Amino acid sequence: MPELPEVETVRRGLERQVTGFPIARVEVLRARAIAAPPDPTGFRAALEGCTVQTWLRRGKYLMATLHRDGEDAGHWGVHLRMTGQFLWLNDGGEPCSHTRVRFWNPAGQELRFVDTRSFGEMWWVPPGQPLETVITGLKRLGPEPFAGSFSAAYLQAKLAGSSRPIKSALLDQALVAGVGNIYADESLFLSGIAPHTPSGRLNRKHLERLHRALVEVLTISIGAGGTTFSDFRDLTGTNGNYGNAAWVYRRGGEPCRQCGTPIRRDKLGGRSSHWCPSCQS
Repeated sequence: MPELPEVETVRRGLERQVTGFPIARVEVLRARAIAAPPDPTGFRAALEGCTVQTWLRRGKYLMATLHRDGEDAGHWGVHLRMTGQFLWLNDGGEPCSHTRVRFWNPAGQELRFVDTRSFGEMWWVPPGQPLETVITGLKRLGPEPFAGSFSAAYLQAKLAGSSRPIKSALLDQALVAGVGNIYADESLFLSGIAPHTPSGRLNRKHLERLHRALVEVLTISIGAGGTTFSDFRDLTGTNGNYGNAAWVYRRGGEPCRQCGTPIRRDKLGGRSSHWCPSCQS
């Protein structure tokens, strides 16, 4: 599933390419891609005739502000889920079998939403309505990793007394928004913390290291355009490059880049965890 760096890479691509995009026509090829309004016809009617303004990101959600005739026309929300991706096409062409929603401007240029697994969702939020009343997943999100409210002190307060493994805690979007399997593994490696360590046993020094490592690895990955191990691409179809430099993720059995010890791949809470038993304790 795309995580914060991949979603931020998509947001930046949409900001560059689609800001000011006048939506002349919308075609919904798979109704389940539209979460609200429940009828895809209503979604099409809400977006056609609008111009896309600013693109925002909250955790793994994307939201675009919409205007129609200079007036507020609400928001267009998107969650890529596991395999959703946007493609920008100057001259269109026949859609592949995984194309779910298509958007055209008056010049015939197309923004195409492709989703192999079909878990991606889109919403239209009417003007004046709070985003979280329609995109209800926003209510459950914790702070952004780059926000001032996300700190070692915050982590210490939230994790106090918890027996939950720290890897599982980092995957909880209510603790911190946007972090998934890749960057949880990478930040735990950089901070020298084993993924199965009970969260409540980590002291302030551990959590300061973890906070710094998480911000560092996310910043580096955003600069590299995210990570591609299977499906992720940006608007031009380009892979993210962070995966080539990963410390532990998807490197089970390979030598640690720091000490040479074979990287372990364990199951933790139903998810794969990659870690170095020498560098992390």
